[in-house]
Amino acid sequence: MTDDLETLIRSNDWMMRVLAAVRDEQVPDAWVGAGALRDLVWGERYGVGFRPDEVRDVDVAFFDGSDLGRGYDDRVTARLGERLPGVPWEARNQAAVHTWYAAKFGGGPVQPLTSIADAIGTWPETATAVVVRLDRDDRIEVCAPYGVSDLLDGVWRHNPRQVTVDRSLARLARHRPEQRWPGVTVIRPGASSS
Repeated sequence: MTDDLETLIRSNDWMMRVLAAVRDEQVPDAWVGAGALRDLVWGERYGVGFRPDEVRDVDVAFFDGSDLGRGYDDRVTARLGERLPGVPWEARNQAAVHTWYAAKFGGGPVQPLTSIADAIGTWPETATAVVVRLDRDDRIEVCAPYGVSDLLDGVWRHNPRQVTVDRSLARLARHRPEQRWPGVTVIRPGASSS
């Protein structure tokens, strides 16, 4: 299935430029994913095509335990903006999530994340818990703790690892996947997936 994902990515010049910019900026253990990747796949497979100008943000997840300050995120975001202007970059050091998550989203403290795979495994939906990057030899690497089936098959499914049902329902109402991408299957939070 990752071959299908790679084909979709390689067929889109905008996404390839995004991946090249992240690679060339040499941010530690940096990957691109979440909504931008979902928008590409679902736009092409279940919608009217992918529109880069409609991407709300390009999530760049990176992992560097040497600097947990929020300023680091801002500096990486700015560097990416200089390298490839016009892209709505949003870089976040996943090693620092435990320092701000509860203040932003509520709930109790969260444990420090141990790796990119651990971090991506906490993202709100299984279809967006997928990140990709371009290596030095232009190969596409994929990190998908829950696999890529929900992304490629158009399944919106709540990932309960860190996101509450209430927050998941709010995301579902805000993103309106069934309207944006006809043919996507929504499994409402708390519903059986069998």
